[in-house]
Amino acid sequence: MHYLKFVIPTLLIVITGAIFTSCATIPEKAEAVTPFNKEKYLGKWYEIARLDFKFEKDLNNTTANYSINSNQTIKVENKGYNYKKDKWQEAEGKAKFVDSDSIAKLKVSFFGPFYSGYNVIALEDNYKYALVAGKNLDYLWILSRETFIPESIKQDFLKKAKEIGYNTDDLIWVEHDKS
Repeated sequence: MHYLKFVIPTLLIVITGAIFTSCATIPEKAEAVTPFNKEKYLGKWYEIARLDFKFEKDLNNTTANYSINSNQTIKVENKGYNYKKDKWQEAEGKAKFVDSDSIAKLKVSFFGPFYSGYNVIALEDNYKYALVAGKNLDYLWILSRETFIPESIKQDFLKKAKEIGYNTDDLIWVEHDKS
């Protein structure tokens, strides 16, 4: 029974730390684009590159489509072709601005009340190309309105990502060979 005096406070500290850590929505050295125009960001984006994670594992031809829901959240429709299962996969979610809608710092959810960071940290050529950071250095996307990105913008995005602390050698370069 004496050990409970140590265990319970320790558990409370660990749980509190986990809660505050999970609230982080942007990597420490990253900054969300401001001013941000959500209307210009809406529409279809092609995923050019990403750091792989379980929900996009084995997908290529990946796209994201953003539109406004009736409650002013952003509807997120992700689609990709699973080349191992030989079939299309889709996921629908919603995104909310963390602060103002003029700051490209959002949180996105595909699973009920659980949200994760979605932060546009670079935009080029009048909202034609975007660099998006997740909540930490495990999540990064390069997006384009087309299935390719100019080499100069690609290099600028890679440089910015490296400066923030991303390991860009781990990026998966997405194929777009199906429609």
